[in-house]
Amino acid sequence: DFDGNVGRVMKSCEEAKRAGASYRLGPELEICGYGCEDHFLEADTFQHCWESLAELFEKGATDGGLLCDFGMPVLHNGARYNCR
Repeated sequence: DFDGNVGRVMKSCEEAKRAGASYRLGPELEICGYGCEDHFLEADTFQHCWESLAELFEKGATDGGLLCDFGMPVLHNGARYNCR
């Protein structure tokens, strides 16, 4: 549920800003969720994560000086990584 996850991450960023935080740490794989299982073998899962990350930037998740730590899988040189 990429759209739902983006909404929840955005809400978390807004709450952090309202609280005066300068750093927001999210859980690993928060952009795609833990339930992806076999979907980690599909290239479009990684593409959807990059699209979701771009959407968070476009919606202003990091505006106002908030440093955000987002978790998502990344495919690099054929290897899959759990990245921050």
